[in-house]
Amino acid sequence: MDIATLSGIFAGFGVALGAVFLGPGTGKLAYLVSLMFVLGGTCAAILLSCPASDVWRAFRIGIRSLIAKNIPDRDAVTVMVDLAETSQKEGIAALENIRTANPVLKKAARLIAGNTDPDLIRDALAIEILALRRRHNICISVFIRLALYAPAIGMLGTLAWLVRMPAVFNSPDALGQGMITALMTTLYGCLLSLLVFLPAAGRLKTHSAQGEYRLNIIFEGARSILENNNPKSVYAKLASFLSLEERASAR
Repeated sequence: MDIATLSGIFAGFGVALGAVFLGPGTGKLAYLVSLMFVLGGTCAAILLSCPASDVWRAFRIGIRSLIAKNIPDRDAVTVMVDLAETSQKEGIAALENIRTANPVLKKAARLIAGNTDPDLIRDALAIEILALRRRHNICISVFIRLALYAPAIGMLGTLAWLVRMPAVFNSPDALGQGMITALMTTLYGCLLSLLVFLPAAGRLKTHSAQGEYRLNIIFEGARSILENNNPKSVYAKLASFLSLEERASAR
């Protein structure tokens, strides 16, 4: 277990235990104490089950998928048709120098420029999809585990505060604050699970499926350019990936 993971575990438990020793608090402090317990306990739990690097990667990719623009599939088709036009006019070797921020598209262009065997392109596609699926599945797994841990930690917090209730039975104010703190931990755990972690996992699943689909478009387009370097033929083949509405707008 690496230092980052151990540090995160100790910090998480420290925050959770610190919340317990702070007591129920009053007013807004009661809500803060409950939130500290849930966040600290959930962080400790996820770092016990996953490497810290996977957790940080999951949040990084999750945020990226949340703010990323939704790229229509027809854009990928248009790009491949443009490559076909360039290779027809300037020769396939011209694709070696194509400028793009998309590393997969750059790889596809180099495979075309190198006149690569279509079977090798299919193998490259399989490897890219496998790598993409593995990265995203790890991140999805992190968020699903967080969605399971958060309500459980919240319930644990509620039980922990209820155990302390007999000590304040003679003080109605302290009893009321303790009940608020106890119930808020369960509420925070459920809110984090249902409104943050599960939606993040769902978003990543959608993002992963869209990424795999576009990889298929890109590499099928590369094979089409090598087999028949005709933009109209390339479009006719790749149009099968599009819905009827997208085909109409892409024409």
